[in-house]
Amino acid sequence: MHPAQNPSHGPAAAEARAAYLAMVERISASGARETTAEREELRRLPQELARWLADRRLLDPDGDRLSTPDRALRRIVAEHRRLLRETAERAGRDAEALDDVLSVLTAPRFDAREAVETEYFTDRERTRRRLEELDALSREEFLAMRNSFPDAQVLESSLAGDLDMLANGVRVRMLTSQQAVRSQAPARYLNALTEAGAEVRVAATVPLHMNVLDRAIVIIGAGPGPQGEGGDVILHSTPVAQCFRKVFTHAWDLARPHTVRRTGRGRAGCELSAQEREVLALLATGAKDETIARRLACSDRTLRRLMNQIMEKLGTSSRFEAGVTAARLGLVG
Repeated sequence: MHPAQNPSHGPAAAEARAAYLAMVERISASGARETTAEREELRRLPQELARWLADRRLLDPDGDRLSTPDRALRRIVAEHRRLLRETAERAGRDAEALDDVLSVLTAPRFDAREAVETEYFTDRERTRRRLEELDALSREEFLAMRNSFPDAQVLESSLAGDLDMLANGVRVRMLTSQQAVRSQAPARYLNALTEAGAEVRVAATVPLHMNVLDRAIVIIGAGPGPQGEGGDVILHSTPVAQCFRKVFTHAWDLARPHTVRRTGRGRAGCELSAQEREVLALLATGAKDETIARRLACSDRTLRRLMNQIMEKLGTSSRFEAGVTAARLGLVG
């Protein structure tokens, strides 16, 4: 809010406090409140000062009588108690509505006429390759819910594809749980996404692990399969995707924005040599140490020395963190 609209510091606030204390002192000295005189004095107050007093409940709602500080405090507490009660009631209704929507989504629909193309994977590596293919086809919107994250190497590979989507103008929104961001690798991954333009929010819990692409494709963890193995389902259906998008939007509206916490010093990229930049570019593609060493025609020992130099210059403590910091600084393309 603009300071001129609701001053809490500075000359306006000091003047309002002084006016209030002076009026209270006059009332106390007289021994009795003169309602008419008090009302006339309050009406002569500048609008900005009257609003300051009203915002702090030191002025009655009708604007013609002062309130004592303890009465103002009781009003503030009562109002917030009412707001908290209403918020809790609304959250309870929304949670019940979400459960009802999910129960409808999973119920069989015998009268459905649309054929839904379905893919089912039990091999997580095959799932990742398929997701990379689908992500590359995304053109408008990518929504993701995450209640857990894979290891740092997989995140490093995922980040490259996510940054490509953002560069292509895709709106990326990711909702994750508080528990999921407590590890360093997911936190760095989310920081890099946020700084590249993605929207990231954090909720106490996340109901599903899923992606929704362009309001037409849903990828969702299906839990244990027939033999107890984990599975992932890909559903190609605009109506189904729209339903899951509503679930995402409901949870998204209740979450808070992710706050970027910088973990590295990230000094100027001009300090990196051409060879060090090449190492970073290869790391961004997910290349292994052996591949990078062959590409640079150097020994493993030389490569380790180069990596240590890069991490020292970027102020990072791991390969993954170096890749994230390099992406944020625009050192890899």
